Amino acid sequence: MSILIAIIIFAVIILIHEIGHFTAAKLFKMRVVSFNLGMGPVLLRKRGKETAYQIKAVPFGGSVQLAEDDEDAAEKDPHVFRNKPVWQRAIVIMAGAFMNIVLGFILCLFIVNMNDSEMVDTVEIRGFREGAASNHQLSAGDRITHINGMRIFTWADISYQFYNTETRMSADADMAVFDFTVVRNGERAQLNNVHFYARELETGGKAIFLDFGVEWVDKTFFNVISRAAKETLTYSRLVLLTLFDMIRGTYGLNDIAGPVGVVTVIGEVSSEGFERSIAEGIRSSLFMAALITVNVGIFNLLPIPALDGGKLVFFAIEAVRRKPIKEEIEGMIHLVGFAALMVFMLLITVLDIGRLFNS
Repeated sequence: MSILIAIIIFAVIILIHEIGHFTAAKLFKMRVVSFNLGMGPVLLRKRGKETAYQIKAVPFGGSVQLAEDDEDAAEKDPHVFRNKPVWQRAIVIMAGAFMNIVLGFILCLFIVNMNDSEMVDTVEIRGFREGAASNHQLSAGDRITHINGMRIFTWADISYQFYNTETRMSADADMAVFDFTVVRNGERAQLNNVHFYARELETGGKAIFLDFGVEWVDKTFFNVISRAAKETLTYSRLVLLTLFDMIRGTYGLNDIAGPVGVVTVIGEVSSEGFERSIAEGIRSSLFMAALITVNVGIFNLLPIPALDGGKLVFFAIEAVRRKPIKEEIEGMIHLVGFAALMVFMLLITVLDIGRLFNS
């Protein structure tokens, strides 16, 4: 059941991504040769008037193949992709990621509404737990806007800041400090070096004691929409923050999960949820789906060759130069980028499998 849930989640995310490309291409009257869900050998094929719709054997990946003729034919064919204006091609390329983020927002709406409580959480401090250290500077009623310079939208943003500080703390640290920006009594206040205790963990090391709670407010149409939008924004930014942390060395290869690792995590989270209740299992699965679809959307927009973002870089260069880069050069760059990504994914998959056997 866990594997089935993971496959369904991946399939829906990929389907939505490719529907974005497909719909935008059709909107601009581009000829679509095939719409593919999955990779590898074709299992099912349905031939449309112009497009072949295909389901392939490996349930990861997908593609929309647009018509491409040789240059002489393309100049005569108004329905060929590269014969369209740059802005139309850019929209087609961005549409997949856009649809992933829209799907993430819709899933966040479901998650917020499935909450058993008729209330939604905020980032306004409600009160402090026993033994708090931060109440020497923070106060009940403070609305947190920034921690260590990072804009705070949701509770997940607060947790991210505390978790990342935990990973960088020295073993003998007794306190952790953060710079807060809050709105207090309608005015903005900068609070530097707000202290929090670090507590011993049974597994060794120390973790920061998050010693305050936040206010909850009644659900309304507008704050549910706002909460879902903020959650989507948080997930989107998390992709970039994690990437920067990898570059800085906060995370290593062993902290990264590939498809096998992601399937395992989806299975674990979903199973734990269903053990509590059906509603909790569905909510946990939707949470993982929202997180992954937003990750797919943002990651695809990174300016890396072979990804959608890499293609957008070439479109930007073409718009500035007023002529495209030679097809052979662009193709070679994307090929090298694709090969590098495949090697990276293979390495991560090997590490995923190794972790499975060692767990």
